[in-house]
Amino acid sequence: MDSKEHQRIVVKVGTSTLTHNSGAVDLRSMEHLVRLLSDLRGMGHEVILVSSGAIAVGTEKMNLPERPKELRMKQAAASVGQCQMMAMYDRFFSEYNQSVGQILLTGDDVEDESRARHLSNTLSALLEMGIIPIINENDSISSAEIETETHKVLGDNDRLSAIVAKFCHADLLILLSDIEGLYDANPKTHPEAKLIHKVHELTPEIMEMAGAAGSWRGTGGMVTKLYAAKIAMENGVDMVITNGKKLKNVYDIVENKDVGTRFYAIRA
Repeated sequence: MDSKEHQRIVVKVGTSTLTHNSGAVDLRSMEHLVRLLSDLRGMGHEVILVSSGAIAVGTEKMNLPERPKELRMKQAAASVGQCQMMAMYDRFFSEYNQSVGQILLTGDDVEDESRARHLSNTLSALLEMGIIPIINENDSISSAEIETETHKVLGDNDRLSAIVAKFCHADLLILLSDIEGLYDANPKTHPEAKLIHKVHELTPEIMEMAGAAGSWRGTGGMVTKLYAAKIAMENGVDMVITNGKKLKNVYDIVENKDVGTRFYAIRA
């Protein structure tokens, strides 16, 4: 993707970026994220946020000693946490004169043609009005993400963000993660590991770098990000993995500079 003056950008932020180890919202990180996205809006870009964190925040809000293991309790925590997070997002974005709207999705919403069309129309309407959509999987109803052994369409917010980017015809998808990007080896055990800045094709060698399930970049880590990259690339969307603790790097990413790992859209 060439650097454009105005882009439609989907930003996905993970739980580790938004919360403390206790599950409480990291207010400083959330405020920095909101300020960044509001500034991108001020620069003329259209912004969509895919936000994780509902179960962690709900667990803390409900004074539970640990993340629930029972499905119905996870869904209850998601319900409480989603309410808490949206209230905070609304307050923070209002300080920067931005309006937000909430969309909670299940697999049926993207699999069913009619519902998928309504999703696209809703996103278009919100963006046309200058409103920032905030999206998450509807964990209080759907078990696709939190019960990973079941069949899943969305399954995780990396994949969800790529699907959203597809339906809103985004120019760019940015995954804010706890790592800098895709490395050619585990940087924790191989100090000489090199960050791969550009990926034009998801070759078997690239997929191998994600590691097996349960490894340092297993399920919920780099594996899900590469699946998201496949969806984005096949639908004409560039995707970048970058460190969510270095939000100022997003400005360079929007300008197509070598930050993190960029997966380039497949052009017809």
